[in-house]
Amino acid sequence: MAAAAALAAADPPPAMPQAAGAGGPTARRDFYWLRSFLAGGVFSALRAVPQKEGYLGLYKGNGAMMIRIFPYGAIQFMAFEHYKTVITTKLGVSGHVHRLMAGSMAGMTAVICTYPLDMVRVRLAFQVKGEHTYTGIIHAFKTIYAKEGGFLGFYRGLMPTILGMAPYAGVSFFTFGTLKSVGLSHAPTLLGRPSSDNPNVLVLKTHINLLCGGVAGAIAQTISYPFDVTRRRMQLGTVLPEFEKCLTMWETMKYVYGHHGIRRGLYRGLSLNYIRCIPSQAVAFTTYELMKQFFHLN
Repeated sequence: MAAAAALAAADPPPAMPQAAGAGGPTARRDFYWLRSFLAGGVFSALRAVPQKEGYLGLYKGNGAMMIRIFPYGAIQFMAFEHYKTVITTKLGVSGHVHRLMAGSMAGMTAVICTYPLDMVRVRLAFQVKGEHTYTGIIHAFKTIYAKEGGFLGFYRGLMPTILGMAPYAGVSFFTFGTLKSVGLSHAPTLLGRPSSDNPNVLVLKTHINLLCGGVAGAIAQTISYPFDVTRRRMQLGTVLPEFEKCLTMWETMKYVYGHHGIRRGLYRGLSLNYIRCIPSQAVAFTTYELMKQFFHLN
């Protein structure tokens, strides 16, 4: 939650570059941030939003994100510890592999539990000033439920999200845990310090925690990003003119690749996601480690 609050301004734009290519005269006239992104990149897009909608435009959908991120983070880290214990004790899997497996399952569990809030967040963030379809979180829930197939409408794009979250969360936990383990094994004095709740346990120093978390986030984001692009397009649904060509995960990925290729399609907006994801994961893992000490879990 701390990471989400600190980086909220960087979060709405990722949906915007990923949705580039939304055709039609209206899209070309109103989606000013698309023109800015294509013309000048990430920072040009970040300048265009405040000019058009004020600085609060950078925080569109932030309310839904903050409501979502609290249970998401809690479920993910709690599930990770639970799955890690089960995999080690019941299946006999240890070493670094159990982190990969537990992280993947934890990420999928958290996504399934909080997906409707992520859907609403994306819809609110994508709105253009003066043409708001939704007036707020509650109105977005009601509208999606009434017009897009009831409860199932909130889970549009769930499959690519799960397929993307499995490697993302798995690689994140695996990379962070491996870096932590290797670092404390080979350079305990340089990188580690005694835990505040248990002096017999070594933990990473705070700045090393931040570094390892950032590296984990960057690697995981790179691997899973095409699924994230697919998810966002499917979540936007009828907002995009070509939504009828993007009804399934395969159709969406095929459409994006066919019209925009890999770099400008499946990996569009990756640079901005690095700006958001790296510090976000760094803060998340560091906060997680500090909370374990605070609650005497070491």
